[in-house]
Amino acid sequence: MDLSVVDLSPVPADGTAADAFANTVAAAEQAERLGYSRFWVAEHHGRTDRLAGTTPEVLLGRLAAATDGIRLGSGAILLNHYSPFKIAEAFGTLDGLAPGRVDVGVGRANGPAAADRALGTSRRVETPNEDHEERIRALVSHLYDDYPDGHEYADLGVPRSGDGPPVPWVLGSSPSSGQIAGELGLRYCFAAFIRPGFAERALVAYREAFDPGVLPGGPDEPTGMVAVNAVAGETDAAAARRRAPAEATFRRMRRGELGDSTPSVEEAIDELGGVPEPTPATLDADEWPRSVSGSPETISGILDQFADRLGVDEVMIQHAVPDHEDALESHALLAEAVGLTSRSE
Repeated sequence: MDLSVVDLSPVPADGTAADAFANTVAAAEQAERLGYSRFWVAEHHGRTDRLAGTTPEVLLGRLAAATDGIRLGSGAILLNHYSPFKIAEAFGTLDGLAPGRVDVGVGRANGPAAADRALGTSRRVETPNEDHEERIRALVSHLYDDYPDGHEYADLGVPRSGDGPPVPWVLGSSPSSGQIAGELGLRYCFAAFIRPGFAERALVAYREAFDPGVLPGGPDEPTGMVAVNAVAGETDAAAARRRAPAEATFRRMRRGELGDSTPSVEEAIDELGGVPEPTPATLDADEWPRSVSGSPETISGILDQFADRLGVDEVMIQHAVPDHEDALESHALLAEAVGLTSRSE
């Protein structure tokens, strides 16, 4: 199994965005050493008291300078906010900084109403799926110089490294996103930490709709990945304790009360009324938890179950552990769990 990371740049307690970004750089450097396949960074708006990651295209430039082999990308660029041409220019530039190792993961989402207004984004689109598909087509056409002669954009270029344009991925948490990815013949990553119960349906929709060759940059056959919120500890009990902030955050989201910061382990346990139960080593066939935890042996089996059910060969770990050192230790244990090969070996 291949393992990757998506990093949200959480702001540490009593810290700043500078601290969050320094931690993200350190996490990327560690991921490269441990043998992770790719390191993506996220885009959120209106939450900078908790999550500093607002502009993947900027942060990835720093990561390009700090690494030299791991693939770098966005998880995701929220394409409903932007001009596809501008995003193509940004990622073409990143390809020049990290030749041949850039992924452009695109999705769509609305943030707080004020943030959407500030970004100039309409919260209501008459045909949202068609709009999203059209934006993805435009982005890929710009990246791969695929507009035909005579098209109004045919003479527009973007920066290139010469080692191959950024690889497009469609990201989502619903069957409709899987269908769009399939119809466009692109790679697809399902966000199981958002709506895990839709994972199987989304991957089925993706494979049934897959049409290779529709756009450049796509694979010859369906290529899927699943992103999960997973943490590891030396024991199942220690890992469950480390999972507490994720569980408390989910409860806050359901109440519509995210708070000013991500809770610490101790705060989360207090909110939850105790330490979460360890994730069972064997999940029921219809069990799709939003977060999982375990010792290296347990978490390896759990990730295998996710991958086998969904027919994917790569799992992306959502990096949202509030304590930086805990997060790095978890990533190291996860790498051990699935047998990643360190670059130093």
